Amino acid sequence: MLDRVQDAPPGIDVVKASGTVTKDDYESVIEPLVDAARGEGRRIRLLWEAGPDFRWLTPAAGWEDLKVGIGAMRLFEGCAVVSDIEWIRKPTRLASFLMPCPVRVFGGQDREEALRWLVSLPEGPGILHKLLPESEVLVVEVGQPLRAQDFDALAQTAGSWLETHDELAGVVVHARAFPGWENITGMLRHVRFVRDHHRQVRRIALAADSKLAGLAPHLADHFVRAEVRQFGYGELDDAVSWASGSPGADREP
Repeated sequence: MLDRVQDAPPGIDVVKASGTVTKDDYESVIEPLVDAARGEGRRIRLLWEAGPDFRWLTPAAGWEDLKVGIGAMRLFEGCAVVSDIEWIRKPTRLASFLMPCPVRVFGGQDREEALRWLVSLPEGPGILHKLLPESEVLVVEVGQPLRAQDFDALAQTAGSWLETHDELAGVVVHARAFPGWENITGMLRHVRFVRDHHRQVRRIALAADSKLAGLAPHLADHFVRAEVRQFGYGELDDAVSWASGSPGADREP
């Protein structure tokens, strides 16, 4: 069975599994939780707990789990799985990169740590970005793994500008190192963002101190039409100046 547990900080939903979980459990517990979040316009941070008395998930419950997950994946902001059962822990770890939100597995004794992790998750986009109207450059500050929400926010900002302008002069990515993507959803949203906007950006500057940064201009040439150049992490002003097409900014860094 599934039970809602009311002992979590505000904004955290806790569901505990015990015995055998059935389709009826999903219909009476999970679906109302999702419907309530959708109606309130909020994202879901879920702690899913399975103690030693949890036995099994019926096939019908598994199918219901899949249906609910597909229908509500955009609502989830994070999921913590708390259990000492290995047949739950190992598959969850393997599949976490494929999930649309951050997923972490905790041992049964680490429940409080799991709650703290859920509370600590950033709300909305995790990167900072700003469009500089005077130079027509979009500056993106990257400091943590890239998420789908980040590219949704970038697309909104770029889209608003392109509604009244033909193109962006440039995009500057400022990062000490490339942190990768939080999950496959973030990676796919990154690909979509490049696909939708690369024809409307003249220049892309990467201001980063990373061994990978030197490869970026060569790799990017295969995917975007924009001119691409690398700068050091401390050369942000030079990168913005070059990306804007300012006179005298075309020197090699």
